[in-house]
Amino acid sequence: MNAIAYHLDPLHGLDGLTTRAQSIPEAGPHQVVVRVRATSLNRRDTMLMDGTYPVPFTPDTVPLVDGVGEVIALGDGVTRAALGDRVMGTYFVAWNGGRQTQALTSQQYGANHNGWLANYVVLEEDSVMQVPEHLTDEEAAALTCAGLVAWAALSKPVPAGPGETVLTVGTGPVGLFAVQHAKMLGARVISITSSPDKAERLRKLGADEVIDRRVTPDWEHAVNDLTGGDGVEHVVEAVGKLTLPKSLAAAGYNANVTLIGAYPAPAGQQQGDPLGGKYLTLRRIAVGSRADFEGMNRAIAEHRMRPVIDRVFPFEQAVEAYRYFNEGDPFGKVVITIA
Repeated sequence: MNAIAYHLDPLHGLDGLTTRAQSIPEAGPHQVVVRVRATSLNRRDTMLMDGTYPVPFTPDTVPLVDGVGEVIALGDGVTRAALGDRVMGTYFVAWNGGRQTQALTSQQYGANHNGWLANYVVLEEDSVMQVPEHLTDEEAAALTCAGLVAWAALSKPVPAGPGETVLTVGTGPVGLFAVQHAKMLGARVISITSSPDKAERLRKLGADEVIDRRVTPDWEHAVNDLTGGDGVEHVVEAVGKLTLPKSLAAAGYNANVTLIGAYPAPAGQQQGDPLGGKYLTLRRIAVGSRADFEGMNRAIAEHRMRPVIDRVFPFEQAVEAYRYFNEGDPFGKVVITIA
């Protein structure tokens, strides 16, 4: 098979996603060449396409940051991987741990460093992540963005745990991972959704209580009722400004509210006092470090957790995968496999 890579020219919609031949890359010092087996989409990738993502995109870059594959070449000095290893890559090129800085945040695979929508990808050695053995390629390809940001939301600064309640808002991949991670950590989970079908699937995933926002538009009051008026200890807000006021109203004293979603509020909506006079911690985070990724993978391996996959597309149908991700209301990750 001739090697191919997709390249993205932003601000042109799906027409900006084109293919061209790809040569097998060479590994430089402390680099690893990976033959890609699977990759997956995140909302970040559609934001890069339409020019609304906050990190600058380098035109003609190979997109997508989630992926899994087999190591086929090692550069000089590589010790984090061996030939034949099944590996994933980090979200950020060089954030391995410690304090996140703007400089570290600005360097990302699939944005200004070539990503995974290709037959081959080159990773910096520090970006290499080993795959939990029980996961399929499709499942492993779902972790780097949505899985990790949900983990960072619930494991830092103080991990969620037994005796605490986690509220998840949104049923995209981040929200689904938040349910699974919260249950791994031993917490009770209340989830907000928009249909009976999604509610039932959330319960099967582990949510203890599910509130349909279409039936109960003032769901923040229902959450407070379910917690005896105390509110929740942790909120994973995966929608954004549209639902943040309700999430804050459902938060308890000294709660941790993590804002992940980037969906805009309706035009003209008044936000008012976003903290509602409460003492709480509101964080806005950008995925997580390599150290966070390693911690998540240990927990996933221990609990043998499996990501939720909605649909799998073959490599030659990547444009259709993007279209379905945008228009199909998927419940779980949209994955692209590469033969």
